[in-house]
Amino acid sequence: MTRTLVQHHQLPSGTATDPALPVPPEAVRRARDWAEIQERMLVPLYEAVYERLEVRTGTRVLGLGCGSGLALLLATARGARVTGVEADGERLALARERLLAGDGRDGAGHRPTDTGCEKLLPADRMADAAGGPRRPGYDLITAFQPIGSVAGDAKGLDPALRTAIPLAGRGAPVVLAGWGPPERCATDAVLRVAGRLADRLRKGARRPAYRDDLEDVAARAGLKPDGSGRVACPFGYADQESAVRGLLSTGVFDGAIRATDRRQVEKEIGEALHPHLRQDGTVWMPNVFRYLIARTP
Repeated sequence: MTRTLVQHHQLPSGTATDPALPVPPEAVRRARDWAEIQERMLVPLYEAVYERLEVRTGTRVLGLGCGSGLALLLATARGARVTGVEADGERLALARERLLAGDGRDGAGHRPTDTGCEKLLPADRMADAAGGPRRPGYDLITAFQPIGSVAGDAKGLDPALRTAIPLAGRGAPVVLAGWGPPERCATDAVLRVAGRLADRLRKGARRPAYRDDLEDVAARAGLKPDGSGRVACPFGYADQESAVRGLLSTGVFDGAIRATDRRQVEKEIGEALHPHLRQDGTVWMPNVFRYLIARTP
Protein backbone atom coordinates (compact mmCIF):
# COMPACT_ATOMS: atom_id res chain seq x y z
CA MET A 1 0.00 0.00 0.00
CA THR A 2 1.44 3.35 -0.99
CA ARG A 3 0.91 6.14 1.51
CA THR A 4 2.08 9.55 0.44
CA LEU A 5 1.19 12.86 2.02
CA VAL A 6 2.05 16.23 0.57
CA GLN A 7 1.36 19.66 1.98
CA HIS A 8 -0.93 21.62 -0.31
CA HIS A 9 0.45 25.13 0.25
CA GLN A 10 3.76 26.62 1.29
CA LEU A 11 2.90 29.22 3.91
CA PRO A 12 4.89 32.46 4.06
CA SER A 13 7.84 32.54 6.41
CA GLY A 14 6.81 33.66 9.86
CA THR A 15 3.43 31.93 9.92
CA ALA A 16 2.45 29.57 12.70
CA THR A 17 3.26 26.45 10.67
CA ASP A 18 6.68 27.60 9.45
CA PRO A 19 8.91 24.62 10.35
CA ALA A 20 11.56 27.04 11.67
CA LEU A 21 9.17 28.36 14.33
CA PRO A 22 7.49 26.66 17.30
CA VAL A 23 3.88 25.68 16.70
CA PRO A 24 1.43 27.50 18.99
CA PRO A 25 -0.29 25.17 21.48
CA GLU A 26 -3.67 26.32 20.13
CA ALA A 27 -2.84 25.01 16.64
CA VAL A 28 -1.86 21.64 18.09
CA ARG A 29 -4.96 21.43 20.28
CA ARG A 30 -7.25 22.35 17.40
CA ALA A 31 -5.73 19.68 15.14
CA ARG A 32 -6.10 17.13 17.94
CA ASP A 33 -9.73 18.12 18.45
CA TRP A 34 -10.35 17.58 14.75
CA ALA A 35 -8.66 14.18 14.76
CA GLU A 36 -10.10 12.91 18.05
CA ILE A 37 -13.59 14.46 18.05
CA GLN A 38 -14.83 15.77 14.72
CA GLU A 39 -13.31 13.86 11.82
CA ARG A 40 -15.06 10.59 12.67
CA MET A 41 -18.48 12.19 12.14
CA LEU A 42 -18.03 11.76 8.39
CA VAL A 43 -17.10 8.06 8.45
CA PRO A 44 -20.50 7.02 6.99
CA LEU A 45 -19.81 9.34 4.04
CA TYR A 46 -16.34 7.91 3.44
CA GLU A 47 -17.55 4.33 3.62
CA ALA A 48 -20.58 4.93 1.39
CA VAL A 49 -18.39 6.43 -1.33
CA TYR A 50 -15.75 3.71 -1.11
CA GLU A 51 -18.40 1.00 -1.25
CA ARG A 52 -20.19 2.53 -4.23
CA LEU A 53 -16.96 3.06 -6.19
CA GLU A 54 -15.58 -0.34 -5.18
CA VAL A 55 -12.33 0.91 -3.67
CA ARG A 56 -10.17 -2.17 -3.24
CA THR A 57 -6.64 -3.53 -3.46
CA GLY A 58 -4.62 -1.49 -5.94
CA THR A 59 -7.04 1.46 -6.20
CA ARG A 60 -5.01 4.68 -6.27
CA VAL A 61 -6.76 7.37 -4.24
CA LEU A 62 -5.90 11.06 -4.07
CA GLY A 63 -7.52 12.79 -1.09
CA LEU A 64 -7.77 16.58 -1.29
CA GLY A 65 -8.04 18.20 2.13
CA CYS A 66 -7.29 14.88 3.78
CA GLY A 67 -7.39 16.32 7.30
CA SER A 68 -5.72 14.03 9.81
CA GLY A 69 -5.98 11.04 7.50
CA LEU A 70 -8.99 9.05 8.69
CA ALA A 71 -10.55 8.72 5.23
CA LEU A 72 -7.18 7.64 3.84
CA LEU A 73 -6.79 5.06 6.59
CA LEU A 74 -10.20 3.59 5.76
CA ALA A 75 -9.16 3.38 2.10
CA THR A 76 -5.93 1.56 2.95
CA ALA A 77 -7.97 -0.92 5.00
CA ARG A 78 -9.58 -1.84 1.68
CA GLY A 79 -6.15 -2.27 0.09
CA ALA A 80 -5.95 1.11 -1.65
CA ARG A 81 -2.77 3.07 -2.34
CA VAL A 82 -3.35 6.58 -1.04
CA THR A 83 -1.99 10.08 -1.40
CA GLY A 84 -3.22 12.89 0.83
CA VAL A 85 -3.00 16.64 0.37
CA GLU A 86 -3.55 18.92 3.35
CA ALA A 87 -2.90 22.63 3.93
CA ASP A 88 -2.87 22.45 7.74
CA GLY A 89 0.57 21.38 8.89
CA GLU A 90 -0.64 20.04 12.22
CA ARG A 91 -3.37 17.91 10.65
CA LEU A 92 -0.84 16.67 8.12
CA ALA A 93 1.50 15.58 10.92
CA LEU A 94 -1.32 13.68 12.59
CA ALA A 95 -2.23 12.02 9.29
CA ARG A 96 1.36 10.85 8.89
CA GLU A 97 1.37 9.51 12.44
CA ARG A 98 -1.98 7.76 11.97
CA LEU A 99 -1.03 6.11 8.68
CA LEU A 100 2.32 4.93 9.97
CA ALA A 101 0.65 3.44 13.03
CA GLY A 102 -1.86 1.67 10.80
CA ASP A 103 0.79 0.14 8.54
CA GLY A 104 1.23 -3.48 9.49
CA ARG A 105 4.57 -3.74 7.73
CA ASP A 106 7.93 -2.65 9.11
CA GLY A 107 9.59 -1.58 5.87
CA ALA A 108 11.35 1.76 6.13
CA GLY A 109 9.93 2.74 2.76
CA HIS A 110 6.38 2.93 4.06
CA ARG A 111 6.55 6.53 5.18
CA PRO A 112 4.37 9.39 4.00
CA THR A 113 6.17 12.33 2.44
CA ASP A 114 5.65 16.00 3.32
CA THR A 115 7.17 18.04 0.50
CA GLY A 116 5.84 21.45 1.55
CA CYS A 117 5.03 22.16 -2.10
CA GLU A 118 2.90 25.10 -3.25
CA LYS A 119 0.75 22.80 -5.35
CA LEU A 120 0.47 19.11 -6.02
CA LEU A 121 3.68 17.80 -7.46
CA PRO A 122 3.59 16.41 -10.99
CA ALA A 123 2.97 12.68 -10.88
CA ASP A 124 6.54 11.84 -11.93
CA ARG A 125 7.86 13.67 -8.87
CA MET A 126 5.70 11.83 -6.33
CA ALA A 127 7.75 9.05 -4.77
CA ASP A 128 5.96 5.81 -4.03
CA ALA A 129 6.64 3.67 -0.98
CA ALA A 130 9.62 2.02 -2.66
CA GLY A 131 11.20 5.37 -3.47
CA GLY A 132 10.57 5.20 -7.21
CA PRO A 133 8.45 7.44 -9.44
CA ARG A 134 4.70 7.27 -9.04
CA ARG A 135 2.88 6.40 -12.24
CA PRO A 136 0.37 9.04 -13.33
CA GLY A 137 -3.30 8.20 -13.29
CA TYR A 138 -5.13 8.20 -9.97
CA ASP A 139 -8.21 6.00 -9.99
CA LEU A 140 -10.19 8.22 -7.61
CA ILE A 141 -9.99 11.80 -6.33
CA THR A 142 -11.94 12.71 -3.20
CA ALA A 143 -12.76 16.11 -1.71
CA PHE A 144 -14.60 15.00 1.42
CA GLN A 145 -14.52 18.34 3.26
CA PRO A 146 -18.21 19.33 2.93
CA ILE A 147 -19.06 22.65 1.32
CA GLY A 148 -22.20 24.62 2.05
CA SER A 149 -21.63 25.46 5.72
CA VAL A 150 -21.06 29.16 5.00
CA ALA A 151 -21.44 31.23 1.85
CA GLY A 152 -18.50 31.04 -0.54
CA ASP A 153 -16.79 28.05 1.05
CA ALA A 154 -16.63 26.22 -2.30
CA LYS A 155 -14.15 28.68 -3.81
CA GLY A 156 -11.10 26.94 -2.40
CA LEU A 157 -11.95 23.75 -4.26
CA ASP A 158 -11.44 25.24 -7.69
CA PRO A 159 -7.62 25.61 -7.66
CA ALA A 160 -7.18 22.26 -5.92
CA LEU A 161 -9.23 20.49 -8.57
CA ARG A 162 -7.47 22.27 -11.43
CA THR A 163 -4.16 20.92 -10.14
CA ALA A 164 -5.38 17.43 -9.26
CA ILE A 165 -7.51 16.51 -12.26
CA PRO A 166 -4.58 16.20 -14.71
CA LEU A 167 -3.08 13.61 -12.36
CA ALA A 168 -6.10 11.31 -12.67
CA GLY A 169 -6.78 8.74 -15.31
CA ARG A 170 -9.25 9.49 -18.07
CA GLY A 171 -12.82 9.06 -16.84
CA ALA A 172 -11.71 8.70 -13.21
CA PRO A 173 -14.34 9.57 -10.60
CA VAL A 174 -13.98 12.77 -8.58
CA VAL A 175 -16.12 12.91 -5.44
CA LEU A 176 -17.32 16.23 -4.03
CA ALA A 177 -19.21 16.46 -0.74
CA GLY A 178 -21.62 19.01 0.70
CA TRP A 179 -24.17 19.58 3.42
CA GLY A 180 -27.70 18.41 2.76
CA PRO A 181 -30.86 20.53 2.94
CA PRO A 182 -31.06 22.63 6.15
CA GLU A 183 -34.30 20.96 7.17
CA ARG A 184 -32.47 17.63 7.33
CA CYS A 185 -29.36 18.94 9.10
CA ALA A 186 -29.78 19.62 12.80
CA THR A 187 -26.33 21.24 12.87
CA ASP A 188 -27.50 23.95 10.45
CA ALA A 189 -28.70 26.25 13.25
CA VAL A 190 -25.34 25.93 15.01
CA LEU A 191 -23.43 26.73 11.81
CA ARG A 192 -25.47 29.90 11.40
CA VAL A 193 -23.77 31.25 14.51
CA ALA A 194 -20.62 31.59 12.41
CA GLY A 195 -22.28 33.76 9.79
CA ARG A 196 -24.18 35.88 12.28
CA LEU A 197 -21.16 36.75 14.39
CA ALA A 198 -18.98 37.40 11.37
CA ASP A 199 -21.73 39.56 9.87
CA ARG A 200 -21.63 37.47 6.73
CA LEU A 201 -24.89 35.59 7.01
CA ARG A 202 -27.30 36.62 4.33
CA LYS A 203 -30.56 35.28 3.07
CA GLY A 204 -30.02 32.29 0.82
CA ALA A 205 -26.44 31.67 1.94
CA ARG A 206 -27.34 28.05 2.65
CA ARG A 207 -29.30 25.56 0.63
CA PRO A 208 -31.88 25.31 -0.85
CA ALA A 209 -30.84 28.55 -2.57
CA TYR A 210 -27.58 26.87 -3.63
CA ARG A 211 -28.83 23.33 -4.07
CA ASP A 212 -26.62 22.82 -7.14
CA ASP A 213 -23.34 24.07 -5.66
CA LEU A 214 -21.64 20.67 -6.10
CA GLU A 215 -22.67 20.63 -9.73
CA ASP A 216 -21.41 24.19 -10.13
CA VAL A 217 -18.00 23.23 -8.76
CA ALA A 218 -17.86 20.22 -11.07
CA ALA A 219 -18.82 22.32 -14.09
CA ARG A 220 -16.13 24.92 -13.37
CA ALA A 221 -13.56 22.11 -13.15
CA GLY A 222 -14.66 20.62 -16.47
CA LEU A 223 -16.05 17.47 -14.84
CA LYS A 224 -19.09 15.53 -16.02
CA PRO A 225 -21.61 14.55 -13.29
CA ASP A 226 -22.18 10.82 -13.11
CA GLY A 227 -24.37 10.19 -10.10
CA SER A 228 -24.92 11.38 -6.56
CA GLY A 229 -26.08 10.14 -3.20
CA ARG A 230 -27.10 11.12 0.31
CA VAL A 231 -25.69 9.74 3.53
CA ALA A 232 -26.83 10.16 7.13
CA CYS A 233 -23.94 11.46 9.24
CA PRO A 234 -25.21 12.27 12.73
CA PHE A 235 -22.94 14.38 14.92
CA GLY A 236 -22.71 12.78 18.36
CA TYR A 237 -20.61 14.10 21.25
CA ALA A 238 -19.94 12.89 24.77
CA ASP A 239 -20.91 16.27 26.23
CA GLN A 240 -21.43 19.92 25.31
CA GLU A 241 -17.79 20.83 25.84
CA SER A 242 -16.68 18.17 23.37
CA ALA A 243 -19.27 19.40 20.88
CA VAL A 244 -17.98 22.97 21.08
CA ARG A 245 -14.37 21.87 20.70
CA GLY A 246 -15.20 19.61 17.76
CA LEU A 247 -17.18 22.25 15.92
CA LEU A 248 -14.51 24.91 16.46
CA SER A 249 -11.90 22.56 14.99
CA THR A 250 -13.69 22.60 11.62
CA GLY A 251 -12.55 26.15 10.86
CA VAL A 252 -16.11 27.25 10.05
CA PHE A 253 -16.10 29.63 13.02
CA ASP A 254 -12.72 31.27 12.37
CA GLY A 255 -14.28 34.39 10.88
CA ALA A 256 -16.63 34.73 13.84
CA ILE A 257 -13.70 34.49 16.26
CA ARG A 258 -11.83 37.21 14.37
CA ALA A 259 -14.92 39.42 14.40
CA THR A 260 -15.61 38.94 18.13
CA ASP A 261 -13.55 36.65 20.37
CA ARG A 262 -13.31 32.96 21.10
CA ARG A 263 -15.21 33.17 24.38
CA GLN A 264 -18.19 34.83 22.71
CA VAL A 265 -18.23 32.26 19.93
CA GLU A 266 -18.05 29.37 22.40
CA LYS A 267 -20.93 30.87 24.38
CA GLU A 268 -23.19 31.22 21.35
CA ILE A 269 -22.35 27.75 20.02
CA GLY A 270 -23.22 26.34 23.43
CA GLU A 271 -26.58 28.11 23.40
CA ALA A 272 -27.31 26.82 19.90
CA LEU A 273 -26.55 23.29 21.09
CA HIS A 274 -29.12 23.35 23.91
CA PRO A 275 -31.98 21.85 21.82
CA HIS A 276 -29.73 18.88 21.03
CA LEU A 277 -28.66 18.06 24.59
CA ARG A 278 -29.99 14.73 25.84
CA GLN A 279 -30.79 13.79 29.42
CA ASP A 280 -27.52 11.93 29.85
CA GLY A 281 -25.56 15.05 28.86
CA THR A 282 -24.61 13.86 25.39
CA VAL A 283 -25.23 15.92 22.26
CA TRP A 284 -26.94 14.37 19.22
CA MET A 285 -27.58 16.13 15.90
CA PRO A 286 -28.88 14.13 12.92
CA ASN A 287 -27.52 15.36 9.58
CA VAL A 288 -27.66 14.36 5.95
CA PHE A 289 -24.73 14.96 3.60
CA ARG A 290 -24.77 14.83 -0.16
CA TYR A 291 -21.99 13.66 -2.46
CA LEU A 292 -21.55 14.09 -6.21
CA ILE A 293 -19.60 11.71 -8.44
CA ALA A 294 -18.16 13.42 -11.51
CA ARG A 295 -15.81 12.11 -14.18
CA THR A 296 -12.56 13.54 -15.48
CA PRO A 297 -12.41 14.45 -19.17
